[in-house]
Amino acid sequence: MEEQFRSILEMIGEDPQRGGLLDTPARAAKAMRFLTRGYGETLAQVTNNALFESDTSEMILVQDIELYSMCEHHMLPFIGRCHVAYVPTGKVLGLSKVARIVDMYARRLQIQENLTKQIAEAIQEVTEASGVGVIIEAQHMCMMMRGVEKQNSKMKTSVMLGSFRDNQSTRMEFLSLISS
Repeated sequence: MEEQFRSILEMIGEDPQRGGLLDTPARAAKAMRFLTRGYGETLAQVTNNALFESDTSEMILVQDIELYSMCEHHMLPFIGRCHVAYVPTGKVLGLSKVARIVDMYARRLQIQENLTKQIAEAIQEVTEASGVGVIIEAQHMCMMMRGVEKQNSKMKTSVMLGSFRDNQSTRMEFLSLISS
């Protein structure tokens, strides 16, 4: 990967031997491995059996989970926050595991629509919740730095599963909680 970044520098007209760029190919390769580390993780590894018995049947919400991803079309970042809620049926997931699931899928080349769905389905799979809701709000550098160059645009996506899809009051509770 390092050699490919060196080639890219040459292709854009830079001199990879220039002082400020000598270590750039190695740094860029290391950064790319970090930014896409989600490919090396599995749902089982990330959740690490942190599922606990609980008799709660009320909504659990983890709000404002920061996320950093890269669009699969331009390999430019999109940055935002994710809200994840679920209604448990006897099991709750360790709090940090929700954020780790978000990170695992975000650290892959993505489109936001698929990322939202992957997170919701993973939470559903792990918890066997009666319902899951996920909303992501993000700003996309591919739209801000190139193309239409719109600096203040924000994309919002949602996926509602189970009771979040079928029960209007569950959905409304989720939406009101994240807007407060």
